[in-house]
Amino acid sequence: MKALTVLGSTGSIGTQTLEIVEDFPDRFKVVALTAGRNLDLLISQILRHRPEAVGLADPDSIPLLRARLEALEAALRPSPLPALLGGSDGLCAVAAWPSADLVVSGIVGCAGLLPTLAAIGAGKDIALANKETLIAAGPVVLPALEASGSRLLPADSEHSALFQCLQGTPWADSARLSTGVPTPGLRRIQLTASGGAFRDWPAADLAKATVADATSHPNWSMGRKITVDSATLMNKGLEVIEAHYLFGIDYDHIEIVIHPQSIIHSMVELADSSVLAQLGWPDMKLPLLYCLSWPERFETPWRRLDLTEVGQLSFRAPDRSKYPCMELAYAAGRAGGTLPAALNAANEQAVALFLEERIHFLDIPRLIERVCDRHRADLTPTPSLADVLAVDSWARQAVREAASVLAASPSLLSA
Repeated sequence: MKALTVLGSTGSIGTQTLEIVEDFPDRFKVVALTAGRNLDLLISQILRHRPEAVGLADPDSIPLLRARLEALEAALRPSPLPALLGGSDGLCAVAAWPSADLVVSGIVGCAGLLPTLAAIGAGKDIALANKETLIAAGPVVLPALEASGSRLLPADSEHSALFQCLQGTPWADSARLSTGVPTPGLRRIQLTASGGAFRDWPAADLAKATVADATSHPNWSMGRKITVDSATLMNKGLEVIEAHYLFGIDYDHIEIVIHPQSIIHSMVELADSSVLAQLGWPDMKLPLLYCLSWPERFETPWRRLDLTEVGQLSFRAPDRSKYPCMELAYAAGRAGGTLPAALNAANEQAVALFLEERIHFLDIPRLIERVCDRHRADLTPTPSLADVLAVDSWARQAVREAASVLAASPSLLSA
């Protein structure tokens, strides 16, 4: 029985993780949860899974949650009411909860960084679905993993695919699993991308793209932010940086391939020219289950892949004129230090402004590039956590300021 903490339990990753727990009640139990503002869903999860501790991002919501749980105390018996903790310190305390074996990091965005680091500091293994943790703070996270002995298991579908393909190679046999240690036998990584909402749009038409257009993914049902990232291909650029930190391979050997069917989730090329791929229906539950069960594989009743039903698999190189965010991510990754943190924060803020319809779709890469260029002069090559958090805060404010300039006079932004 593996004891789990789920960070972001009411989001997509969290709810799917809890579904897996319910599918395998003899294998997993939940000891702690954290959530944002969806108290109704959180309470139903508490009643079903009886965690020892619950963390809320908003500390002001703790009294309301406590009152509602006390009203349901009879339904919770014989389990006691969980410990309730709020705010950043509370989330970190829940992330480090003593009885947990593995922590599922599913909080969206850079908000997941501090709780994930708290879990690593407590020696917990991490199922990482929050890519921003490594992207913004890879130089901080990797030493923390080495110091604590925690293992970082990728739950993102693409990085899980790479992780699965590498089982049995010298990389997987390393005692420093998932801590950025390169392996001579790994020659190249290929991250597959659906191409997002604008996969079949001419680049010239993107100037008229709306929020509704950008949040209509052809293959997946995801949150609005990640769906926009898919439309800009920033999600794949961020995954390139994450793959660099996870697998210790340089940026010249990490490639992005458009694969519209989303059946091959990523590929590795080994030194002898063999290419290994992981295939499956597009479903986040499979990579999540592999993270939770690793190194075992559990029998599931899930739909089996039928390649005759798929019919064909196609691939093409990404159109660089359509996806400028991809090149911005590669450039930030190669520069290293605090530039990936600036890139990530600038992207989060720019996407938020786009979703609020305060900027146009093509303004997203323009604002990110503006902020990254400004930060290069102040880049810290070997940052501390304080450096990462300071850059994150600065980049968000810099995007807001640049967006105000853009609203006043678009020509000033390019000056």
